[in-house]
Amino acid sequence: MKAMKEYIKNTDKLFILLCIACSALSVVALTSFAHDAASADSSFFANYRLPIVQAGAAVLGLICAIIISTFDYHALAASWPLHVALTWGLVLLTFVIGYSPLNTSNRSWIELPLGLSIQPTELAKISFILTFALHLDNSRDRMEQPGTLLALLAHLGAPILLIHLQGDDGTALIFLLIGLSMLFVAGLPRKYIFAGIGCVLVAVPVLWFFVLEDYQKERIYALFDPEKYTSVIWQQYQASISIGAGQITGRGFFGVDHHTVPKAENDFIFSYISESMGFVGSLLVLLLLFGLAAKLVATAFRSQDRLGALICVGISAVIIWQTIINIGMNLSLLPVIGITLPFFTAGGTSVLMLYLCMGLALSVYTHNKRNLFDG
Repeated sequence: MKAMKEYIKNTDKLFILLCIACSALSVVALTSFAHDAASADSSFFANYRLPIVQAGAAVLGLICAIIISTFDYHALAASWPLHVALTWGLVLLTFVIGYSPLNTSNRSWIELPLGLSIQPTELAKISFILTFALHLDNSRDRMEQPGTLLALLAHLGAPILLIHLQGDDGTALIFLLIGLSMLFVAGLPRKYIFAGIGCVLVAVPVLWFFVLEDYQKERIYALFDPEKYTSVIWQQYQASISIGAGQITGRGFFGVDHHTVPKAENDFIFSYISESMGFVGSLLVLLLLFGLAAKLVATAFRSQDRLGALICVGISAVIIWQTIINIGMNLSLLPVIGITLPFFTAGGTSVLMLYLCMGLALSVYTHNKRNLFDG
């Protein structure tokens, strides 16, 4: 009991409460969704599988986060050979036994017993954040050297290429944004930033003509000409209707005849919550997620070393970029690219990954504090 009281005293209690609040709202929304779609011919577990898995992953994740937070993050980063071999080994395994539960070309899942599955690239995000933060920290005095930058870009590019070959370009984009965010905060020289912008301008037409598939181009075309690409943007169009139907306070959960949005429990859970809770619910989701991101940034600022700060920046980049892209998809501002809404989208692996990341952030908070007026 004494150790527990000491832990509660020293940990970031508001941060933990924000995580729990996100999971609680997600489970309520998924339970309502499952209730509306329940079939009398199916078992209780079959009908309510989504919220059960979501709640189970949140509870397991919270326990793991607390355990991880008791370890010094320096030791966790230094043990990179272990978690790199484990997580990226599972990613490589998807090329052999991977499958796609959503009938897409993305074979990034591994089937488990009891009808469960795991997406190794979600777990690989944790390993990438740790190793890239360690690499940046070790390179802090050599950022101006071209060789150092090339090594960092290779570290960033290798997982992106592997995930692209896997067929999951949405996740590859998130890895790119995480890496670029960490590079920028680490103090990448201005000349390299401008050079990078120039490379992006050159790369855009190359990607458009030689990398993007026709269906991916159509998703972009549909944003500007929805009448011509009605079938392509149909899911987003239904999501927009659902969001608008919620008005200010929403239509409520459970037993309400919600507007039908294909796969609303996955990438379009925001539209379901918006219809159920209205603008108030939409604002609540944003406040919870960006509140988490703000706490992560605050923990980065109070960190005494670059490693802890960069770990928190990487985790906050996951929350911020996935939230922006997912909600942009729901509002038809961005094309559909399969990006989940952190904590809310149905998916045990994603939820578990997020809680493991939160454990890392709590480790930085617990083991590395700096007073606002220090230094």
